[in-house]
Amino acid sequence: MQKTSNEAPSSGLSKHTPMMQQYLKIKGQHPDELVFYRMGDFYELFYDDAKKAAELMDITLTARGQSGGNPIPMAGIPFHASEGYIARLVRAGQSIAICEQIGDPATSKGPVDRQVVRIVTPGTLSDDAYLEDRRDNLLAAIFHHREQFGFASLDISSGRFVVSELDNLEALQGELQRLRPAEILISEDFPFQEVLAGLTGVRRQGPWLFESDTALRVITQQLQVRDLTGFGCEDLSLAICAAGCLLQYAKETQRTALPHIRKLTRERRDEAVILDATSRRNLEIDVNLMGGHQHTLAWVMDRTATSMGGRELRRWLNRPLRDVNVVQLRQQAVSALLEGFYYEPVHNLLKAVGDIERVLARVALRSARPRDLARLRDAFLALPELQETLKPVNSHHIVKLATVIGEYPELADILERAVIDNPPVVIREGGVIREGFDEELDELRNISENAGQYLLDVETRERERTGISTLKVGYNRVHGYYIEISRAQSAQAPVDYIRRQTLKNAERFITPELKVFEDKALSAKSRALAREKALYDEVLETVAEQLAPLQDAAQALAELDVISNFAERATTLRFAAPEFRDSPGFEIEDGRHPVVEQLLDEPFVPNNLLMDTQRRMLVITGPNMGGKSTYMRQAALIALLAYTGSFVPANRAVLGPVDRIFTRMGSSDDIAGGRSTFMVEMTETANILHNATEFSLVLMDEVGRGTSTFDGLSLAWATAEHLAKEIRCYTLFATHYFELTQLADDLEHAVNVHLTATEHDDSIVFLHNVHEGPASQSYGLQVAKLAGVPQSVIGNAKAQLKLLEGSAVPAATKPTVAEAGHRPPAASQTVYQGDMFANAEPSAVEEALQDLDLDGLSPREAMNRLYELKELLKN
Repeated sequence: MQKTSNEAPSSGLSKHTPMMQQYLKIKGQHPDELVFYRMGDFYELFYDDAKKAAELMDITLTARGQSGGNPIPMAGIPFHASEGYIARLVRAGQSIAICEQIGDPATSKGPVDRQVVRIVTPGTLSDDAYLEDRRDNLLAAIFHHREQFGFASLDISSGRFVVSELDNLEALQGELQRLRPAEILISEDFPFQEVLAGLTGVRRQGPWLFESDTALRVITQQLQVRDLTGFGCEDLSLAICAAGCLLQYAKETQRTALPHIRKLTRERRDEAVILDATSRRNLEIDVNLMGGHQHTLAWVMDRTATSMGGRELRRWLNRPLRDVNVVQLRQQAVSALLEGFYYEPVHNLLKAVGDIERVLARVALRSARPRDLARLRDAFLALPELQETLKPVNSHHIVKLATVIGEYPELADILERAVIDNPPVVIREGGVIREGFDEELDELRNISENAGQYLLDVETRERERTGISTLKVGYNRVHGYYIEISRAQSAQAPVDYIRRQTLKNAERFITPELKVFEDKALSAKSRALAREKALYDEVLETVAEQLAPLQDAAQALAELDVISNFAERATTLRFAAPEFRDSPGFEIEDGRHPVVEQLLDEPFVPNNLLMDTQRRMLVITGPNMGGKSTYMRQAALIALLAYTGSFVPANRAVLGPVDRIFTRMGSSDDIAGGRSTFMVEMTETANILHNATEFSLVLMDEVGRGTSTFDGLSLAWATAEHLAKEIRCYTLFATHYFELTQLADDLEHAVNVHLTATEHDDSIVFLHNVHEGPASQSYGLQVAKLAGVPQSVIGNAKAQLKLLEGSAVPAATKPTVAEAGHRPPAASQTVYQGDMFANAEPSAVEEALQDLDLDGLSPREAMNRLYELKELLKN
């Protein structure tokens, strides 16, 4: 195998300069990362790293020196502008090793010592520049044993560390779709490639990193406990292996302690209303079918004041709870905030709090910047007024949250005294600590700040002493302080002037007096900067000492933000508080689709939904575009919102227990997996038939339409019967197989409903009302006309429809559903391969054909009869 240019130089380091030898040694330790090698004010990349970075970041590819007679590719970026470039690389799935100078250039012999201080990977980001404000950025790890899985996830930007165990591939796919990790760690021998299809940031790790004893030791050391009993995780052997690998990877990339990871949360799958990967996609909870975030449930529901509240909202929407007690506590808190319109001042005060969850993570990692401390200061200053606002709110849950939030007057005071109102982005150049906070710093600053006046005095005095009109005193970072005289007058310089620098049109000098001042002023400036950085670190340490209660407060503030947001949405969108009951069923009055309603210019047409022990299946018929899919999805979204604690888009909603929501809707193939559209449809149907229970809500749309008429009808019939008779789940079954409306007569718990439409001037008007009973017409040609199908095609289709209607054969002479082992349609109905609503009367052409004696016709007579039949068709 041919070696890459990264590999070739490492075989002979002695052929390279000392600096390149140092680089290649570091690159050899990080073969999978792009090495950002610090050289002065730039990060440089070499060899293949340079080529890849130049392409991804759209920067110039240059060269430096030679290797084996060939130029060494090189690309670089300014270190002070590196954030934007690194963000672009991370979004492209790259990992970056940040290599900084750690030695002193003044004392180093040869290249300055360098080492990798941090590895930036897609799943271990903590800087705001790299993160989406309202989405978790997760690192996940998967450990498998046969077809059981341990799953761990970590958001390093908040410290949220979660584990669970999953019983099958379907459950794993659901978790990956729910969490959408930025980076996934798997063992080198992980065999289930299909579950990783389409995912980015997958990293294979050595199997020893998942070893159980090592994993347990790493986790208990991090959490400072003897065992995991206190976290309820002692029996999760597979999850512990995954979590151990994840934690080791996080420590390796951050190259520092992770004190903000102090809890391990166990999630049990049966605590939540389960949605599989397909159902999450179809319901467009926070990602639409095109992969974007517009026109989703979260897009409608998110008016949170803080980014951390927005992230918490998405967690709730993606994991509705089955524990009605918890849900009702949230709901009661929403009602309490609504009573006195308390949600409005709460929302405004939370804006001042901001995203302190991620700020605290950066404090823990000691990477917090001056503006992070300013955000914390503003948050702490807002807490007393927030507590006053919450006092009259009549909710036990709100009181509990307020207690956890607390107040931090000491931290507010120190941050207010220490940090200026609008600090710079970084501490590097100083100017962060407020005047009056530290006497020593003020004194050192005074020396530096008075230098300007001193230099003016020197300039005036020297001009008078020398009589040189062009004399001026200045300063630059390279040469320090100087006296500059034009070249024409430089010969008049006094003997005590010492030449420092020659320019094209001037000479620069230094005097013993100016040199003494320079040493004093520059020393004061560097000492002031060093003092300011030390004070900054002390302030950071003071905040970090209270990290645990502050993280709890941030979590409580995020939850308060979501509840306040629910109150605002309930008012603005006219949502009602749902009711819960122990007995199964759904009773929804004037339900609406929360997303579609916001996209319409005209008023949304609401509809009722009634499902109970006698109405477990609704067979829904009606035209395409008539609203069947919207009606079905709105039922699922109302249930989902209700079980997060939100109010719902309906005048009234009463819901029984729900354990899972399934959807089998739309059509798509799986090219990468080699599955046709129909295969995907049947796979999704099989998943529902295997996993639904009597407490599941199932949405089935157009089952069986991807194959021949009789195959599809048979499959749809059998599927519907199994759902209604064997599983007895709550099913909304939309179909264009009109024959399935007979299920309402044959099955005890099935009923027919239909979406209404009407014809006007050979066109169709959708009324979107749901009524009892089956539809009477399909309106297929009218919908095709609306879609813009050419009139010539529509006309041809009408002729073909008449032909099919005229040649329809009664069920007695054609294969029926009964031949596939299922109940046939009623005797009065006819099975057609054409339009399902055709009548059964024979046409004139059919009658003529039945009377025709083919064996007794001559060729000429046969031709004449064909012309006659053609004329009959025209008529």
